[in-house]
Formats: sequence, C-alpha cells, structure tokens
Amino acid sequence: MLDLDDLSWEKSVVLSRGDALLVVDMQNDFMPKGALAVDHGDMILPGVNALMSVFSVSGNPVILTQDWHPANHRSFASVHGDRNPFDPVDTPGIGPVLWPDHCVQGTHGADFHQDLDTSLARAVIRKGTNPLVDSYSGFLENDRDTPTGLHGYLKNIGVTRIFVCGLALDYCVFFTAADGADLGYEVWFLADLTKPVASPEGSVSRALETLRGKGVRFLRAEAVKQESG
Repeated sequence: MLDLDDLSWEKSVVLSRGDALLVVDMQNDFMPKGALAVDHGDMILPGVNALMSVFSVSGNPVILTQDWHPANHRSFASVHGDRNPFDPVDTPGIGPVLWPDHCVQGTHGADFHQDLDTSLARAVIRKGTNPLVDSYSGFLENDRDTPTGLHGYLKNIGVTRIFVCGLALDYCVFFTAADGADLGYEVWFLADLTKPVASPEGSVSRALETLRGKGVRFLRAEAVKQESG
C-alpha cells in the first residue's frame, strides 16, 4: 500500500500571484484530547503558522476551513441510538463511518486551536452545517452537489493554484485537495503539515493513490519559497 515514503516530493516551488493556502479544520476537537482527536495533530501547528506567514508576507491569501456542525448532525453515532463511533454507514451524504459528536457550533471543540494564528487568514469557510449532510471537503458537501462557497471565493480573487494542509489527511484535507483538482486548480499537497485519522484500514493509502492519480503534487513546507525581487 502507498504511504508517504513512496511519494515523489517536489524540491522547490516559488509562490506567485494566483496562489492560495487552504488550512483545513485546525480545531480543538481534532487535537489530542479532543472529541475526534487526530494523533499528533497539534504537532503541525508551528509549521502551519510559519507557512501562513510566508503566504501572508507574499500577499497571497490564506483561507481557513472550519467544521461547524449542529448538535443533531446525522454523522454523529449518538444520533443513531445503537451505533458507535467509527461504525460503517452508507447513508447518502453521510459516511463511510459514523463519528463521535464533534465541532458542534459554538462549542470550545469547534473553535480553532488557540495557537493557530488566525490573524493571518483572509477568510473562513464553515462547512457541515446541514444536519443531514456531512462535509469533508472545503469545496463541496458530501452530497457532492452543494457548494460551500470556497470555489466562488477563490475564483473571485483570481486564485488558480492551491496549497492544502491541516486535518485530517485521509478525510477533510484529502477531499479538499481532490475536489480542488477536479475543479481545475493546480493542487499542491503539504504532506508534512497534515496527520491522518487512519480509519478504516487503508484510508491513507487510498487517499494518496487518488490524489496522485489526479495529478496532485506533493511537497514539504520548506520547499515553498517566496518570489524573489
């Protein structure tokens, strides 16, 4: 199965007009001790802040996405009575698994981590607000039809190339990058600034294979350079 060590990494990329950084779901509930904790999710915070600063100084927009669920969201196992978190489910717009209650609107868990420098962001896109439909991607809800508004925003400000990082690799970061490629953006996946849920088994490998098949490029944050002069 494909893993990060199998990827071909770009050695360098110079930022230019039309580039944007998408920082996906750096929220308390996805951090260690959160309701849907991603192992070591907090460890990427310094690198994410540093990269946001590079984009901001270069005059390139930084956009944050934020899971923002109502308390009765159908992706929560608690709503289904006899189901448990991570049980498989194939309800349209929900799945492939059920989740613990997380990122409920207005709660501490839904807030961005206090160490994330949100002052560097130009916009916040909230997703997953429909109680009947989940939204992994920053671009489209899981019905694969309802837009979040991110695509329209990026087009309005002239973005053609996106760099994607955040949480989690095999879900919201993956779907955001994949949808970005499908929508015609040139997509760069910052694989050192993301961590996976890794459930169900093989989710990371499938995500990486799919992205590679869509022409997404992989790089480390240190490879991103400001335009000289």
